[in-house]
Amino acid sequence: MYTIHIKRLAAIALLLAVVASCKISKDITYSQETLPPQYRSADTISSLTDSSNNRLLAALPWNDFFVDPALKTLITDAVAKNNQLQLALKNLEIARLQWTKAKWGNVPEVQLGVQASSNSPSENSMLGANLNQALQRSHIEEYALNVGLSWEADIWGKIKNQKRVAETNYLQTDAARKAVQTALIAEVAQGYYNLLMLDYQLNTAKKNAALTLQTRKLIEWQFQSGQVSALAIAQAEAQQLNAEKLIPLFEQQITVQENALSILAGSFPNAIQRSVGLAVPSTKENLSTGLPSALVANRPDVKQAELALTRANAEVGIAKADFYPALRIGASAGVNSFELSNWFTLPASLFGTVTGGITQPILQGKRIKTNYEVALVDREKAVISFRESVLVAVNEVSNALVSIEKLHSQQDVLERRAQQLEQAISKADLLFQSGMATYLEVVIAQGQLLESELELATNKRDQLSARVSLYRALGGGWQ
Repeated sequence: MYTIHIKRLAAIALLLAVVASCKISKDITYSQETLPPQYRSADTISSLTDSSNNRLLAALPWNDFFVDPALKTLITDAVAKNNQLQLALKNLEIARLQWTKAKWGNVPEVQLGVQASSNSPSENSMLGANLNQALQRSHIEEYALNVGLSWEADIWGKIKNQKRVAETNYLQTDAARKAVQTALIAEVAQGYYNLLMLDYQLNTAKKNAALTLQTRKLIEWQFQSGQVSALAIAQAEAQQLNAEKLIPLFEQQITVQENALSILAGSFPNAIQRSVGLAVPSTKENLSTGLPSALVANRPDVKQAELALTRANAEVGIAKADFYPALRIGASAGVNSFELSNWFTLPASLFGTVTGGITQPILQGKRIKTNYEVALVDREKAVISFRESVLVAVNEVSNALVSIEKLHSQQDVLERRAQQLEQAISKADLLFQSGMATYLEVVIAQGQLLESELELATNKRDQLSARVSLYRALGGGWQ
């Protein structure tokens, strides 16, 4: 008999599944045809934008992209110990557990129940009078042990979409973790390069202070011999103090930068080891930025936005399924007796039930319709957010490309300027000692050289940072 009921319910479920064979909600996607064919400023660095190259820059592991051993050690510590990244990993673990739970959505729920009850009805009640007459007792006991099963047929894809939501949450969390790691590696590298720049500028300030001290002593000697006035001594001393004041400033900035890098590496403030000086490496061969369409797969934040659209599609499907009837099947079987001694007497104590129901929502206070309309709007928002993430990504890559090219051009100018000023100082010293140049010309040349060398150090730091920015903008650093 139970078999006949189950077959009938299965037939109803099959019929509804055939009716719902067409997908009740159609997904929408973002067309990559709207992406530009290449980045702006792509012609500026042909070695990086040549699509014929085999290896994408974004696919290069960070320990291959960076060549400085000390920087590699620092990044390794940051990836292993950074607190923000550790939190991202914990969020990923939670999302994985939620996804695992959602995979059981189609599995029937099984529950084991044990019940015992004792009922003492009034002697003046119908039940009490009949109980006393039939069993010669004033109370009735009942004992039951049963296994219950319930299962909801996923006719409209609601459970399937719930699984999609859980899976997308997991993938989004993983993309967020990758984005945190990419940003962390870029921040560590840029902080390290800033530290190298400060080292260079500190040495420059010390050398310039020593140079101006020699000039000041020479001017003091000429003052004693009556060749120059006290104004010359004052100006030479001012130039010397201008260089000397930079020394404690750079030392302070170095300590602050070291502390910041220590925190990123998950440790208390400490000194940071450096293995090389401030130098701009050449671009590796056979590396390419690829096309803008590759950003969707490579950049974690863009991938996260794309997954948000996938989740929004699934949410629309869940909301749409609420309009349709739900089929739920249940069954229960076990042993039941009103006497403890007969509880497990078989087959007399056996019982079993089979239930099935189809529920069609009718009046829900406009809740279902509102939820569906909200899901549609959320999906439109997801499309806009994805489009915005792509725009930002393409813009960041384009900016990094032009920065690399123009900063390199500036470096050529700054190096030539520094060379000219070094030659000018050498000549000015000789001319000044022979009386053919004024002290003012020497002081001005020394000040210009200090400014030029400090600016050159900033330029080299900016070039290194621009390369890191390009690497991050393309989605590198999480591999």
